[in-house]
Amino acid sequence: MDLCDFTTLICRPSTMRFCINSLVFFMLSAFAAVSYAENVTGLPESGPQKNNEQTPVFISAQRLQGAKDSQLEASGEVELRHGDQAIFADHVLYRQDSQDLVADGNVRIEQGGNVMTGPTLKLNLDTNVGNMTQPEFHIGINHARGSADTLNIQGRHNYTLHNANYTTCPAGDDDWLLRMGVLEIDRNRQVGVAHHARVEFMGVPILYTPWMDFSLSGQRKTGFLGPTFGNTGKGGAEITLPFFWNIAPNRDATIEPRVMAKRGEMLNNEFRYLEQNYAGEAHLDVLPDDRLTNSTRSRAALKHTHNLGHGWAGSADLNHVSDDAYFRDLSGAVSSTSQTNLVREGMLTYGGDWWNAAVRVQRFQTLQDPVVPVAIPYRRTPQVTLGAQRVLAGTNVALVGEYVDFRHPTAINGQRLVAYPSVSSPLIAKPAFYLTPKFGVHKTIYMLGENNLGGQPDSVRTVPIFSLDSGAVLEREWRSSGQNFVQTLEPRAYYVYIPYRDQNSLPNFDSAQADFSFAQMFTENRFFGNDRIGDAKHVTLALTSRLLEQDTGAERLRVAIGERFSLKTPQVNLSAPTATTNKSDILLAASGRVTRTWSLDGALQYNPSQSHSEKFNFAARYQPESGKVLNLGYRFTRNSFRQVDVSTQWPLSGRWHAVARWNYSLQDDRILEALTGLEYNQSCWAVRLAAQRFATATNEVSTGFFVQLELNDLVRVGVNDPLSVMRQSVPGYTKLNDSSGDNPVQGLR
Repeated sequence: MDLCDFTTLICRPSTMRFCINSLVFFMLSAFAAVSYAENVTGLPESGPQKNNEQTPVFISAQRLQGAKDSQLEASGEVELRHGDQAIFADHVLYRQDSQDLVADGNVRIEQGGNVMTGPTLKLNLDTNVGNMTQPEFHIGINHARGSADTLNIQGRHNYTLHNANYTTCPAGDDDWLLRMGVLEIDRNRQVGVAHHARVEFMGVPILYTPWMDFSLSGQRKTGFLGPTFGNTGKGGAEITLPFFWNIAPNRDATIEPRVMAKRGEMLNNEFRYLEQNYAGEAHLDVLPDDRLTNSTRSRAALKHTHNLGHGWAGSADLNHVSDDAYFRDLSGAVSSTSQTNLVREGMLTYGGDWWNAAVRVQRFQTLQDPVVPVAIPYRRTPQVTLGAQRVLAGTNVALVGEYVDFRHPTAINGQRLVAYPSVSSPLIAKPAFYLTPKFGVHKTIYMLGENNLGGQPDSVRTVPIFSLDSGAVLEREWRSSGQNFVQTLEPRAYYVYIPYRDQNSLPNFDSAQADFSFAQMFTENRFFGNDRIGDAKHVTLALTSRLLEQDTGAERLRVAIGERFSLKTPQVNLSAPTATTNKSDILLAASGRVTRTWSLDGALQYNPSQSHSEKFNFAARYQPESGKVLNLGYRFTRNSFRQVDVSTQWPLSGRWHAVARWNYSLQDDRILEALTGLEYNQSCWAVRLAAQRFATATNEVSTGFFVQLELNDLVRVGVNDPLSVMRQSVPGYTKLNDSSGDNPVQGLR
């Protein structure tokens, strides 16, 4: 048979046995395991295909020669396709009797956007044993590429590559390379093993391991993670080498030895678990002998949730540190150093169709600031809550109940029982208008006999509560700048009547004055907790207007104004009476995305009787594109604090970006947090440098320096972790390099 001039041969098994049913399988899928990247990208299985007697093979070439039951030879721009696999070469020779295949001359294999090339390919289609010389590959999903001297194929699922390398840098750019003497691929176990592996950056080796293994299926793998180096004012130079232990698919642990030059050796441990009905995580950190304090310092924490079935659930949140200064000395995060009360609680809950209940035992460990002591909160041993709600004949019937046993080492102890039944019924429920009256009775019983340090008697308080909520939602269409909007006008009036009850003799276990806000304006009680029920005879008036995109319903802008008018001066207070007028402060608020690049959020609390503002918060964000953001903020509370907050991520020149934050207290003339950093983003790697200083206590500060080199889809190496610091400090921060590098592989060893 001699077919020339770009003739196409369509082979079907029923007519021609020499047709190549399983010639092409995509070896790149196996070789893709060279990279750590597969743990990140999850490259799908694309190994050899089993013979499929119903799948035809299509071959085209400039010249085809062959004989039945003998040999097929194709030459000149050979193209062979089988399913989603394709092989290209200058010349292909196939022996039907031995199932041997030889392809040479610009051999190229394609499948699923991935490509492998080489000068020659030898393969036995029956045993899947063969080799390819000087293979080069490209992985489409993350644009990774690499090469090797030889690829040996030992069956459908076992491959060995010699002198292999891998990178995510574009062609012609070898800024970093992962080089391996030998790479063994086992698709049966979904494991890759590399021998004599090293990472080179700019031609300089920066990491080496004589042996490592990693997952080929994207699953987690036991092993060491990238080391972290650091330097802080309180700990000095330090290094952390995390070890990840993949105990099971639903359980893992991270063990982090941390060596600090000034303090000594610390061991941080995290254990996570996830089952069908429960999940949680545990932490145990120990510094056996802190050289600066001459003491053992530790932290233990457990968070656990459990679905017990049939509506029942349980949870535990337990935390303990060895001393008050633990987080201030040993944590590098602002959020951790500001912790004051560490909760220790266990809870059992039930949720039914119309009622729910919970039992909680709660204690705290209070971390004291030596300059500004913190009040110790009450323990709840236990707290039992009950809630019920049903709709009967169009009337909403509800019940809120609570029993708490309060304990305190120095203050009055006692038990409190609360029951608050109520009924409400909407009288008008049309789309544009509503009117809902509500009536309830709040009853509280105090039992103060045990450990009553103040000698106060048991007492009962009964307070009726009536409210009337009304409002409307009016809409109109509005067109501006070529866009269609819906503008709303939403007036609301809220009336509350609560008669005065003398509560000066009652203990205060958990009540506090609620901040005046739009949310609080439309609540019955102006106090948090149940120990104080504020007397009220007032009307709250508010007006809200929203601008909505007509097509999507997205809110573009919201403006609101509100004020409370008291018909009688309130008499219940936690401290000395502060009200000098029956009018409340005026609240103004505006928020939304003003333009494509600008968004604003502001609120003002204005005192009309004294003609000054009590509170003012303002925040603006300018973000014209990814990697370019500017945040401006100002917060003011009279006689309390004034703070300026500015943060940014902004391009400087070329591939350099600046990252900075300045949070300053005008009230205390003190920097609360300062961050300055630089980022350099190359096509396949990034460098981040940052310095941070923040307040940990009244007269204490912490400083840290951060340096990190990230090789995309491979590993991060550096001093501390500037990426997490930048994300926490700069709202709207964008990671500039490829997102596939956001989660470096776990399990390097």
